[in-house]
Amino acid sequence: MTGFICVNKAEGVSSAREVSKIRKLAGVPCGHMGTLDPMASGVLPVAIGNAARLFDFFLDKKKRYIARFSFGLDSDTLDITGNVQKKGFVPAESEISDVLGKFCGEIMQVPPRYSAKNVDGERGYQLARSGVDFQLAPKKVSIYSILLLEKCDENSFLFQIDCGGGTYIRSLARDIAAEMGTYAVMSGLTRTKSGVFDIEHSVETDKLNADNFYDFIIPTDSVLPYESICASEREAKKLFNGLNVESDKPDGIYKIYCPDGSFYGLAEANNSLMRVKKKLC
Repeated sequence: MTGFICVNKAEGVSSAREVSKIRKLAGVPCGHMGTLDPMASGVLPVAIGNAARLFDFFLDKKKRYIARFSFGLDSDTLDITGNVQKKGFVPAESEISDVLGKFCGEIMQVPPRYSAKNVDGERGYQLARSGVDFQLAPKKVSIYSILLLEKCDENSFLFQIDCGGGTYIRSLARDIAAEMGTYAVMSGLTRTKSGVFDIEHSVETDKLNADNFYDFIIPTDSVLPYESICASEREAKKLFNGLNVESDKPDGIYKIYCPDGSFYGLAEANNSLMRVKKKLC
């Protein structure tokens, strides 16, 4: 069995817990495509079986978040669940809007100490909880847009953020506030889009059961943006045994199907030759 479930992760549970529930229903190994913090909710694509092999072939890895930032507070985790360490002022809405443009494009971002970043073989959050003093190197991330949507209360504002994979929204809250000489923590987060997966077509794992599970499986080939090729019997004998076949297709990646119409995997055309790039069966 292969395919994807677009999970609407519940707030307050781990991504691993959601994957575990899908795994029990599917009866095969599963994995998520981009973790969410326990306090966050929203789109968590879960790959079923060998569909996980195709993560690197997703062309669209943009993500959209609706994030709530509370200004005037700093915590050790950079979110509202942490221990408050410092306090500052709450900027005006116009002041925040004026600095947002500085965080769009390719920027360097220091990950939160409480994160899954690997530091000499250990996770950052493990070291932070043990009181170890360490530094994380900045990394390049892509921010496509940041919109200030509304003021929620006396110190909190709601933002829509479109960004590339690997972006830490908690770090963005910290850095936006620092640009104005104050502090902010992330106090709410919902991922509404992750590549081709969106929250409108997601499902909560608590609503899944053995009777309806298969209704929510997204076919593996339907989310891959490549042209389709159906191999002939002659081509299949060679391609599916690791051999090349002649091809008149332009160089690139293609979805390849068996002669019976079933999806086999991905093939690559190069210099008038076609070969299997990644198989699912």
